[in-house]
Amino acid sequence: MLVFIDDATSKLMQLRFVASESTNSYFEALDGYLTKHGCPTAFYSDKHTVFRVNRPDAKGGSGMTQFGRALAELNMEILCANSSQAKGRVERANRTLQDRLVKELRLAGICDISAGNAFLPEFMEQFNERFSVPAAKAENVHRSLNVQTSRLADILCHREQRHVSQQLSLAYDRRQIILERSEMADKLAGQYVDVYDFSDRLLEVRWKGHSLPYRVFSKDQRVSHTAIIENKRLGHALVLVKAQQDVKHETKVRTNSEKTGYKKLGRRVYGPDYQAESVTLPTVEMTV
Repeated sequence: MLVFIDDATSKLMQLRFVASESTNSYFEALDGYLTKHGCPTAFYSDKHTVFRVNRPDAKGGSGMTQFGRALAELNMEILCANSSQAKGRVERANRTLQDRLVKELRLAGICDISAGNAFLPEFMEQFNERFSVPAAKAENVHRSLNVQTSRLADILCHREQRHVSQQLSLAYDRRQIILERSEMADKLAGQYVDVYDFSDRLLEVRWKGHSLPYRVFSKDQRVSHTAIIENKRLGHALVLVKAQQDVKHETKVRTNSEKTGYKKLGRRVYGPDYQAESVTLPTVEMTV
């Protein structure tokens, strides 16, 4: 469970059950937080790779995680604690939730993530009424979220730039994305486009804000032998098979023996009366 807590009052601000602690799950939790409370000055977190690039010598990327990039666009900062003790308030809240919340879920008969998330708002309200403390200053310093819903979705997603080849194709997430031919797409060979990877809808390829139609060839797609294919899908299946065969043909590396035509001979057994004779060695013509 992801936990957002107010450091001034110990109030639970956002709780969310997720399948794993990933960038997309934090984006979903952040979306709910910003929509309900607005923008804080900063978030204080641990040094999880979602929040911080832990390898300063990393060759790829811009030195900022996707989550950090999203906060920067929303004019918020993220600060990382050096130890779990430094963020002890949220750690103590986690220990309380691991005991109290589990029992509340059991009493409510909840045993799946969707029902659990639907139960959490009511639980947070009761929890905060009992355990939160007054802030030193009553003023709410959250800033209003002056971002449209569509714009917020573009920020809270995985976004990268990719180079477009002369064949109007680009690689992303083990997939070959081929742009559909158009007057705009024909000008993008050698340029960089933005790839927007959303968790709840199809991936988008954009250039200067314009969405570009495309088709996808996945390296993981396979058409197995003796596959049953409907006639209306036969064309697509044949294109896929041809692409697989082309990849296999291009990636095959010939050994030196294959290049020179060398064939291994069996071992000869010579008798005691054998006399060596002159042997003419074959010559190999090589083209470089």
